[in-house]
Amino acid sequence: MDDAEKREELRKRLNEIHKWPSIFMFKFILPRDEQKITQLKRIFDERVEIQERLSANGRYIGITVREMMLDAESIFQRYEAASRIEGIISL
Repeated sequence: MDDAEKREELRKRLNEIHKWPSIFMFKFILPRDEQKITQLKRIFDERVEIQERLSANGRYIGITVREMMLDAESIFQRYEAASRIEGIISL
């Protein structure tokens, strides 16, 4: 399955699970670096709910973002923007 097919399959699943608009939960892990954390937060609307959790050794931070999304494409756009941050892991 190529990337376009995977994306379409994911879009189909999202549309089965969610009735749009819907609150979607994004999860990320990234190095504990204020510049990268700020870069990630700027991707999302100011009114989102953001939770942060440090790893046991304090070198990484887990970030959970809950945002009202209008459709599956909006979710893909957020993940694509986040993927440009060096060292980020999207869950």
